[in-house]
Amino acid sequence: MNSLEKEYDEDLYIELKSSLKSLKKKIKSLETNCYLSNDSDKFDCFLEVHAGAGGTESQDWANMIRRMYLKWSEKSGRSCILMSESKGEEAGIKSSTIKISGINSFGYLKYESGVHRLVRISPFDSNQRRHTSFASVWVYPVVDDKIEIDIKDKDLRIDTYRSSGAGGQHVNTTDSAVRITHLPTKIVVQCQNERSQHKNKDTALKMLKSRLYELELSKRKESDKSKEDNKTDIGWGHQIRSYVLQPYQLVKDNRTSVENTDPQNVLDGEINEFLESALIKLN
Repeated sequence: MNSLEKEYDEDLYIELKSSLKSLKKKIKSLETNCYLSNDSDKFDCFLEVHAGAGGTESQDWANMIRRMYLKWSEKSGRSCILMSESKGEEAGIKSSTIKISGINSFGYLKYESGVHRLVRISPFDSNQRRHTSFASVWVYPVVDDKIEIDIKDKDLRIDTYRSSGAGGQHVNTTDSAVRITHLPTKIVVQCQNERSQHKNKDTALKMLKSRLYELELSKRKESDKSKEDNKTDIGWGHQIRSYVLQPYQLVKDNRTSVENTDPQNVLDGEINEFLESALIKLN
């Protein structure tokens, strides 16, 4: 810095500015890690995305949200597996579940549960009108095998069905897909990423175990009613974050007031500022 004071050097200034920005990110990351002290924070997680009302527009938005988390996972060195998917009739997805693996995956993403709102000129509207769409996200930890959760056979309804996915290495098109409904809680999980019905059933049971564990965690924090309201009402007044593409460019988190004026960058997975701010403010 002394050399800059004596004689201004553009290249040195740019280098120092870049180094300072990188240092601030590292400090922020270290600060965030202090808030990842809960037992479940270190776990991998399942992330569900559900399209709200609005047909193709909302289903496309749900697919964009899923892509955002896949991109974030890739950039942060995490791996993802598509567990289940229900495609939209024309575009996008009605719902999807992915498993995200990597240190503190649940800890970083746990406050992403809620409704995400999009405002844009719809590419599916020939009149080029502005549309508002909603998608809900639900994040829960992949439970450690050491944690015992009692699941009674009489409480389960198990259905098999043909996958609606596109096939390939992640999603098959046989009748091996499995859906399990936990009757007392009405929780539904499904898995279709294996070709073996037996393996899909085992994975779905692990997902159910994770959901029941997450439900117990949530009961300690707030009433069941408020939690269910946050999960199921995909519409106005319940959004945790808004993504505005037109008439201006802005992503704003309604809980932390963090803003970003580059929505495309956010949708490409650059969401750490939102994740870290939520951890610090909402913990």
